[in-house]
Amino acid sequence: MKMSYKPLWILLIKRDMTKTQLRTKAGISTRQLAKMGRGEDVSTDVLRKICATLDCTLDDIVEMLPDKPNT
Repeated sequence: MKMSYKPLWILLIKRDMTKTQLRTKAGISTRQLAKMGRGEDVSTDVLRKICATLDCTLDDIVEMLPDKPNT
């Protein structure tokens, strides 16, 4: 399964918040935010900080996508 952070990006738009503002308020690194932008895995600590900052749950910022079958 692959993780998608699309719900997070949508949430930031709804709250009129930039990625830089999120990074600063949540205390996460630019590298971690860039990894999320590429759909790569980040630590649960990073996700926890984001949830605490945005007062939301993990389901609000991440979705699991099934692997595409090989055809």
